[in-house]
Amino acid sequence: MIASVEESINNTCESENDSNSEDEDELTRIIPPQVEDTKNCLKSRHVLGILGFLGFANVYAMRVNLSVAIVAMVNQTAFPEPINNNTFEHCPLPNTTNSTTPDKPGEFVWNEATQGLVLGSFFYGYVCTQIPGGRLAEIFGGKLIYGIGVLLTSIFTILSPIAARINFSLFIFVRILEGMGEGVTFPAMHAMLARWIPPLERNRFGAYVYAGANFGTIISLPVSGWLCSLDFMGGWPLSFYLFGILGLVWSIFWTYFIYDTPTTHPRIDRKEQAYILASIGPQDEDEKSPIPWASMLTSLPLWAILVTMCANSWAFYTQLTELPKYMSQILHFNIQQNAILSAIPYLTSWWLAILSTMFADWLLKKGYLSLSMSYKIFNSIGSIVPSLGLLGVAYVGCDRIYTQLLLAIPGAFAGAMYAGNQMNHIALSPKYAGTMYGITNAAANMCGFLAPYVIGLIIEDRDTLGQWQIVFYLAAGINMGGNLFYIAFASAREQPWSRSQRLSDIN
Repeated sequence: MIASVEESINNTCESENDSNSEDEDELTRIIPPQVEDTKNCLKSRHVLGILGFLGFANVYAMRVNLSVAIVAMVNQTAFPEPINNNTFEHCPLPNTTNSTTPDKPGEFVWNEATQGLVLGSFFYGYVCTQIPGGRLAEIFGGKLIYGIGVLLTSIFTILSPIAARINFSLFIFVRILEGMGEGVTFPAMHAMLARWIPPLERNRFGAYVYAGANFGTIISLPVSGWLCSLDFMGGWPLSFYLFGILGLVWSIFWTYFIYDTPTTHPRIDRKEQAYILASIGPQDEDEKSPIPWASMLTSLPLWAILVTMCANSWAFYTQLTELPKYMSQILHFNIQQNAILSAIPYLTSWWLAILSTMFADWLLKKGYLSLSMSYKIFNSIGSIVPSLGLLGVAYVGCDRIYTQLLLAIPGAFAGAMYAGNQMNHIALSPKYAGTMYGITNAAANMCGFLAPYVIGLIIEDRDTLGQWQIVFYLAAGINMGGNLFYIAFASAREQPWSRSQRLSDIN
């Protein structure tokens, strides 16, 4: 079986060398083999998808709860209201007093710049472990690295309220450690998807798994808002304890049910195993061969992914970390309304992610689009439409209804990103997908602390509608600019430095 697969790969690569068409090269690699998949309703790779989805739901719930909790943690009455200027007025308080019931003062006196540091501290650790996480997953297996990442994130989430009440610096340190734990999760999962998922399933499967991040955000924001409104244990610490404990429980299931590769899974159906191996090709058990760093880091298609991911992340973290403050300070929603409304864009984005990836896979299967064109079209949809929504939010100003609609409807199209750049790494190099995702995700998530810091500088002492409009204009412009770079330089062709490494290993 393996010998025949090796021969087919060699023959395929020889034919690719004779072809000048990138579309033909892509088609050769994504057409499924004539091997029957198992008829079981729940396949082993589906179990990986379910637990991967729940894992990302957990880590994102633990990441974003601070965006809501910080509204309850900070004593907003400790800072004087800024004086209206002649150009931009503040939004008036709504007529209905029920929607503006004042939130109780928090425990900490943190100005806007300090809050930006708190919100961004997680990402200092998060970016540090992206590349090591991807490479360690390729060497030791994604199961171990992903599982440890979620476990450590859970432990430090539980410790966060304790640290915050002891010392500010200790709280920042714990948040950095939490970020280091979560930093390995995305590249580790990417390495696992490269080993487990056939090419024609990757868009859809990747959307299912990574959409756990949206689901975790959807759950975390309103639940955190409700917990913060309680008097028990001070309210806001409960959001850290709840999601941290859920992460610990998840770790038990992950340890028992998940395996690194189809060949090491003792309970996998043999038809499913044969189907995966025939679709992906032989899988090297020893991934310790040296990485072609020079070729990888000078690869323009990889830089195209990196640039658009950075641009997407700036817009994403503008919404994720700063939107709850905008809803509270500018539009005057109380903490429970704030949390629910902040979650709506992630709900609509989750739905569209599933639909767009199903549509993308259908277009590929029918041959209506090449893989590279599919990536570029869906990446453009995921970048441009949400950016127009942010521009609309800046334009409508104090109109609460239009603001919610512009966040929910255009924001939903961010889900198309899963059929865009997210799976592009595996197309460039299946063998080094984890390392490459670590590189691009590390760069992208620098925006996790850069965006809050820059926004803090823009907003500080001038928490007005006009300053927030600048924030939204900046995010939209960066997002659309990054997409233009991706359109110009992205590719779906497996890179020569990846292919030569794989063939030398086979031979």
